[in-house]
Amino acid sequence: MIDHILVPLDGSALAEYVLPHVKSIAPVMNARVTLLHVMEHPRSRDETLIVDPVNWHLRKHKLETYLEKITQRLKSAGLNVDHTILEGNPAESIIEFAHNNNVGLIAITTHGSSGPSRWNISSVVQKILLLSYKSILLVRAYRPKGDSAGVRYKRIFAGLDCSMRSEFILPVAITLAQSYKSKLLLGTVIQRPQNVHRFPLSDEDAKLVDQIVDKNYQAASHYLSQLKNQFATKELKLNANIVIGDNAISPLHDMVEEAKADLVLLAAHGTSGERRWPYGSVASSFISYGNTPLLIMQDLASNEIQSTHAEMAIKEGKGH
Repeated sequence: MIDHILVPLDGSALAEYVLPHVKSIAPVMNARVTLLHVMEHPRSRDETLIVDPVNWHLRKHKLETYLEKITQRLKSAGLNVDHTILEGNPAESIIEFAHNNNVGLIAITTHGSSGPSRWNISSVVQKILLLSYKSILLVRAYRPKGDSAGVRYKRIFAGLDCSMRSEFILPVAITLAQSYKSKLLLGTVIQRPQNVHRFPLSDEDAKLVDQIVDKNYQAASHYLSQLKNQFATKELKLNANIVIGDNAISPLHDMVEEAKADLVLLAAHGTSGERRWPYGSVASSFISYGNTPLLIMQDLASNEIQSTHAEMAIKEGKGH
């Protein structure tokens, strides 16, 4: 489960859109919260550091006051909160803090002080997502929801592919649904086998494809029925939906839209996920193209995910 939530704030109103969700999730998980601001050193065009000690001190004092105000506001709502200020590169500092302080979840908005853009996530957030190797709560800064009292989730969508890895999200999904008496929708997609030939399938091949799809559909139905029976005593408003599609991603997006979900939960990897990447194709698609608050539970530890060639090159350059 989640016992420590890190909330990076850059002082902008957009970054604070994550706070109602933190107010709703932290108490349910009994998690402590750390608010973090990273002061980035200004640089000249030739990359020379430019620091005015007086202005730096005044700016830091102003940020301390800002974070203390939010800390007290969250404490008054019953949360266990502290805050800290670091100096350095924002993305790298956030990632390093998360690794060194046993952070279970990084809660962040898609955009901050740089403002909204055509891109679904900002460059800083993208860096954090790709290299933190932590569970992530991603709140869309262009679609704020919630107020000072937090978000009361009415409809929670959990994507499953019938694998044990995808079930990594269930404890959090069930805990939230129980706490807010939410409707919990489990969504599964049965993907049709690919046809690599240019020509239409023969009647025999089409029949074979239908048999495979039907067999998988029956297996998924049995799996979801077992889950529903397993959680029947937990007083959950639980529904399950199975869709057949040519791919696993588009139908899941459609199900989320049709369900009008307040929150989407996904495991970072499903049955076909690899350790070479921090997220599988479904999670990556929802990060890049989703429109709903997204909670991705990272099912792999940081040492289980293969370093990128860029990471290895940097480590070698530093002599590690």
